[in-house]
Amino acid sequence: MIRYVPVSDILGRGAMTKVAIWCRHKGDNIIGIGPHIPWHVKSDFRRFRRITTGQALAAGQKTYESFPGRTLPDRRIFVLTPEENYEVSDPEKHFVVNDVRFFKDFEEDLYIVGGATIYKLFMTGGAKLMPEIVVDCVYDGELKAGLEGEPVTITSCVEVLNKNYRQISADYELDGITTRVLVRRGEFVDQSVLKHIVGAIEEGMD
Repeated sequence: MIRYVPVSDILGRGAMTKVAIWCRHKGDNIIGIGPHIPWHVKSDFRRFRRITTGQALAAGQKTYESFPGRTLPDRRIFVLTPEENYEVSDPEKHFVVNDVRFFKDFEEDLYIVGGATIYKLFMTGGAKLMPEIVVDCVYDGELKAGLEGEPVTITSCVEVLNKNYRQISADYELDGITTRVLVRRGEFVDQSVLKHIVGAIEEGMD
């Protein structure tokens, strides 16, 4: 079960919460080979869906284009891209953002879903961009063989994570993936967001 942060560490809903969620390979922090995720774990996809459904997501252009049909049901997607005239698949629910600073004063909870460049922009972007919460999933299995492309890693983000965050949940192990929830040291964290995330993780452990 989660060990919640003390009530004294929690403020009201003044500033909304930014959450980074990723799955990386143990030891080398690889999250992709070229455009490919080099593992296929159904429970990982289901966990991601439970955590992010109904939420606003920030995704880079390549990540967005990797979604089936360039969409994810029941989620609004903010696509970070340098292309001012980039065309999204659903203009009512998907939005083009050309500057990450747009999110500094974002007025709702935001789930940051990659790729590596986007994670780095937020994790190293200063107090107003650095996520208050990180859902850190670590895959301990073999990478798929024969995939074309260069390895994509988030080592710089993991270094920030180890230095600036503290774990507030148990380690949840399922299908070769260990999931844990961390919060930024000294940061006020919204209890309801933590409960949502941990509830979504624990639902898949039944």
